[in-house]
Amino acid sequence: MPLGFSGADRSAARNIHSFGATSFFNDTATEMAYWVLPAFLVSLGAGPAQLGVIEGIAESVASFAKLFSGYLTDRLERRKPLVVAGYFVANAVKPLLAIATSWWQILLIRFADRLAKGVRGAPRDVMVAESVGKDRLGSAYGLIQSMDSAGAIVGPLAALLMLTRFQIRSIFLAAALPGTLAVLVAMFGIRETRHHPDRDSKPPGNLNAAVPMEPGSGLPGAFFVVLAAVTLFSLGNSSDMFLVMRAQNVGIGVALAPLLGLVFNLTYTLASWPAGWFSDQFPRRWIAAAGYLIFAGVYFVFGRAPSTSAIWTAMAVYGLSYALTQPVLKALVVDTVREDVRGRALGVYFFVTSVATLAASLITGGLWKRYGASLPFYVSAGLAVVAAFLLLVPRDQPT
Repeated sequence: MPLGFSGADRSAARNIHSFGATSFFNDTATEMAYWVLPAFLVSLGAGPAQLGVIEGIAESVASFAKLFSGYLTDRLERRKPLVVAGYFVANAVKPLLAIATSWWQILLIRFADRLAKGVRGAPRDVMVAESVGKDRLGSAYGLIQSMDSAGAIVGPLAALLMLTRFQIRSIFLAAALPGTLAVLVAMFGIRETRHHPDRDSKPPGNLNAAVPMEPGSGLPGAFFVVLAAVTLFSLGNSSDMFLVMRAQNVGIGVALAPLLGLVFNLTYTLASWPAGWFSDQFPRRWIAAAGYLIFAGVYFVFGRAPSTSAIWTAMAVYGLSYALTQPVLKALVVDTVREDVRGRALGVYFFVTSVATLAASLITGGLWKRYGASLPFYVSAGLAVVAAFLLLVPRDQPT
């Protein structure tokens, strides 16, 4: 699905393609290291408890960093340095895993990595929004997401290939190569947008005609409607590790677990760009709501778990639900707010979804332990259905 760049738009095209390439190389490096980290911890004498502490602290700091960077983004005239710094720090610390000798050192490295990710997210997405028109925003986010997901495929495959001949520490060192490429593309490929928003400007269209501005927040009511739907959905969107556990209950062996992730990421990669393009042609709320309904269907199938073939099919469809929501919802958030508060809106969006997703894993784990495997999946499916309908309110506001 072409973005349709030409002539004066070539600078914008360069930005989007540079962001896409940066995401691809960065995610390749990240996924190379991430999937071998549990085994590396075990080799250092650590276990699930230490892994839980590391990931819990790392993801929590990332959530708060996203909120902070969102507010900071709206106050910066130049956002590229923040984006480049985020990629640089994340990829500078990953190779240090190769010389780590205890789990607390890994904690510090993961802390820096996730902090850097949280800091760069909002300014990057605001720069994307400033690089393209509203009619191509979904395509831009979709293309970047496709490249990001492609890196999530290449990274684990590269690590798996290396493990046949090298030790785990070598993988951390090898991750420096795509990491360096990510930083170089960000430094020399991305161009500063340097947009100066008019703080007295009104939101696009009549998005907020039916829902007034929230006093003191600077964010419109329409944004909070979207945020409420996303938060409700996220409370049922637990860790994908629960899907893997459920698949194992049905008879899909542990050795095949990485293939489940591969099936998911293949669909996610192939569908993200077309889904973003469709959201430029049709109301984004409809596209995202469709993604939530597909998610509900997937989780219903996992709840029933009728057969291994049903699980494999559901996992492939699961990637489609992400493609219809992740890039599209970012575009929808940008659509609902003024230009001068885009960073704040994206920061709040990232923060709330991160916290709700962390809570979702606790909820799912508790329900599973008390009531069995099926109920938490049915609850998640129900929350997704309600969130889908909430996304469509108010129905008369264009996107």
